[in-house]
Amino acid sequence: MLKYVNTDVVFQEIPDEVTLAINISNCPCHCPGCHSHYLWDDIGVSLDTDAIDAFVSKYGKNITCLAFMGGDCDPKGVNQLAQYIHEEYPQYKVGWYSGRLRIPSSVTKTDFDYIKVGPYIRHLGPLGKPTTNQRMYRQNDEGKFDDITDRFWKK
Repeated sequence: MLKYVNTDVVFQEIPDEVTLAINISNCPCHCPGCHSHYLWDDIGVSLDTDAIDAFVSKYGKNITCLAFMGGDCDPKGVNQLAQYIHEEYPQYKVGWYSGRLRIPSSVTKTDFDYIKVGPYIRHLGPLGKPTTNQRMYRQNDEGKFDDITDRFWKK
C-alpha cells in the first residue's frame, strides 16, 4: 500500500508546471546522501483515489501537475493512480520521480507525462548538475519520451 507523508506546491521539479509534489514513504532505494531519509520509513497516510480527490479539491485551481515523489515500493500502485488522474482529471499532467535505474516493465510508462529515473549518487550530483546520472523524460505527442534533463542545468 502506498503512503504519503506530506505534499507541497513546487515550481522546479517538473519544467513549465505548477506541481503538487506528493512525498511517498517506504522508499526501498536508500540512496547514500539522500535528503529525505524520513521517507525510508513505512509512515504516513494512505495514498489512494480518495487522497487524490482531496488534493484536487484543495489545490485544483492552483496546480497543473501532480507528481509522485517516490513510490518505488509499489510501482503498480503509482501507475494505477496515474491512470486514475488521467481518467478523472485529464486537465492535469502526471509526473513520477523514481529512484530506480529503469521503470519496471509492469508499469505503463505512457500513463505518465514526465518520468525522472535514477538514484541519487552524491559525486554525480542532482538533476541540476550536468554530471548527474539522473534523467528526466517528457512524453511527446507520439507517445515517446524525450530526455529533458538539460532543462534543469543553468545555462
